[in-house]
This record gives sequence, C-alpha cells and structure tokens, in this order.
Amino acid sequence: MIFLAAGTADGRQLVGRLLVAGYSVAASVTSRYGAELLAAGEGRGQLLINEEPLDATALIHYCGEHAVRCIIDASHPYAVHVSENAMAAAAKLSLPYLRYERSLTPLDGDIHVVRDYEEAARLAAALGRRIFLTTGSHNLKVFTTSPALAEAVLIARVLPTSEVLAACEALGLKPAQIVAMQGPFSAALNLEMFRRYEAEVLVTKNSGQVGGTDTKLAAAKALGLPVVLIDRPQLSYPHLAHTFEEVLSFLAQQEAV
Repeated sequence: MIFLAAGTADGRQLVGRLLVAGYSVAASVTSRYGAELLAAGEGRGQLLINEEPLDATALIHYCGEHAVRCIIDASHPYAVHVSENAMAAAAKLSLPYLRYERSLTPLDGDIHVVRDYEEAARLAAALGRRIFLTTGSHNLKVFTTSPALAEAVLIARVLPTSEVLAACEALGLKPAQIVAMQGPFSAALNLEMFRRYEAEVLVTKNSGQVGGTDTKLAAAKALGLPVVLIDRPQLSYPHLAHTFEEVLSFLAQQEAV
C-alpha cells in the first residue's frame, strides 16, 4: 500500500495515475469534497480514502494498520505541517519518503515577495486600499484582523462550500466581498474579476500552474496591479519529484531494492 497525501488537484491526479499503474493507494485528503473527487476515479489498484487529520503519531499508526510501504507527500506547497508529519512518520517507520511538488511559476510583473501572511497584509495595505485575496480561506483571519488593513476593502476569492462561506461570514466579510468560485481561472476571467471588483492590489501564493498562479500574474500584469506574493515555505526533503513520471520511477526503484 502506498500512502499519498493528496491535498491538491494534481495530488488527486497522481492518485489516479498510481491506481492505473496497479498500485494500491491510501489517499489522505483535507475535505469531503476532495474525497468525493477521488472516489469518482478509476484504476486497477485498490483505493482507500482518509478524511481525518493525521498528525505524525496518527500517521504512524495508520501506516502500520494498512501495511504502508512508501509515503508520497503531494500536499499543498504551503501545508508545512503535513509535510513535516509525513517526513517524521517515514523516518520513524524507516519508510521511503518522496515529496511531489509542482514547479514554481516564473515571476513577471510588479511583484513583491514576502515570507508570511502577516507581512503580506502590511505590504498590501501600503500598496492600495482594495485588496483582492486569492490565498484560500484558512488564513483570511490574518487579513480581516490586521490593523494595517482596518480601512481597506477586502475581496476574498474562496471555494463555494457552505463551511467556507460560513467562515467568511464569521470573519465579518459581506456578500459583496466574497467571490465563491472554483477554478481553474483563465487569465481573461481573472482580468475581468479584478476589474469588476476594482482591485488595486492582488495577494496570492506561488502555487504553480495547477494552482493558477500563472493566469493570476498575467491578468495583474495586464492591468498594472501590484502583486504581493507569499513565498513557499522552505523545507529540506530527502527526495523530491516534479512530474508523475519521476514518482513512478521512484516507486519502481523502491521495488527493485
């Protein structure tokens, strides 16, 4: 059984590739919607789906329970704790660990790279008053409670689920400040959204092409919008792959050992 942290669209696609290749996969997702998308896939291998959060201890127990022989970490590039837990579990169980990570998007335009969400909030406030946020729902509180953004107008683009919308409302965001849509978004659609909401600053993350960073940056550049880009956390991975073929090659090498 291969354990795969599949918290992204390309992570789910990777699960499908492994199933087609005949591998049995225990896929861990971060939402019920992610589980539903996985369950709709097909393949020759067996699929187990886990929706429960797994810290390092829980992951160690899960791997033992399901006879996991390799951990593949295809979690979101900014999900630091997931990667740290996966590496800790792999080390404890002496299992091979592979990090699959989408490539970075080349940066082009008026882009300001920052280290974290707090710095992004302060810089965005200095660059404009109408701030268009495409950082997801988990860190919105940093922006809604930032003293620097007290006079700003925040527009948050988030997934259209009841849980996410309830979280936005709990943070004080009004319907006119919430764009509840699921991507991917083309550069043209991003451009029209930024125009429609009269955005003066875009705040985003370098989530790669699969995460739509390229089309957001292209739209911002076309409109002359400054971009506050939250940089990816830097972790030291024992093994790293950027393509599905590299993942399959790594698994084949482990089988040959």
